[in-house]
Amino acid sequence: MTDPQPPVNDECSTIEAARLLGLAVRSVQLMVDRGELTAWKTPGGHRRISRASVDAWMAGRARGGETAEGVPLAPVPRGRAPVDAAAAGQRAPKLLLIEDSAHYQNLISLLVRQSLPEANLLVATDGIAGLAIAGREQPDVLIIDILLPGIDGATLVTSLRSQPPFSQTTLVIVTSLDAAQREPYAFALQDLPVIHKSRLVAELPPLLQRWRSHSNPAPSDGA
Repeated sequence: MTDPQPPVNDECSTIEAARLLGLAVRSVQLMVDRGELTAWKTPGGHRRISRASVDAWMAGRARGGETAEGVPLAPVPRGRAPVDAAAAGQRAPKLLLIEDSAHYQNLISLLVRQSLPEANLLVATDGIAGLAIAGREQPDVLIIDILLPGIDGATLVTSLRSQPPFSQTTLVIVTSLDAAQREPYAFALQDLPVIHKSRLVAELPPLLQRWRSHSNPAPSDGA
């Protein structure tokens, strides 16, 4: 980056920032990539992060608005207020996105917010963390990339399908692989919706809306 370097006492390494924030190093790297933390590289190629930007993020976290893994939620689109599910007598749906690409994290988060503004969205950046969060949070909908660090999406899906607590969880696969490239994973993807990442904008919102309609059917006229 071209930002001028601050005094030495106002900078920290990625590992130090992760320790201060209580996050994984990978999460901090993604935050830098998204521009949420100010960073630069030394002549030796080492990344340094502005301590002021770390402090600012921690102040924002104290006010709420981040996911279980520290990845901030996509903001609610302008002109749309969050739906108070409790006031409406319904439990807010819980979604978990397991995706290691910052770009697709942001895109899918935005689409979820547009389709299910009342939802609680969690984000995991690898298969191992995703499996742990899924076990802890029991999400209603799991959106999983096939190619993931740690545990690939197909192995993760196979594991989840074998566990009774996830029998009612809706699984959605997103991938950049074409049909031929997905063939080795066919055993895990059978009967699951698979959305190519080039079709996310067109296909994910209606899928989520159908899920909401099925999960929370409208009352009949006589209700």
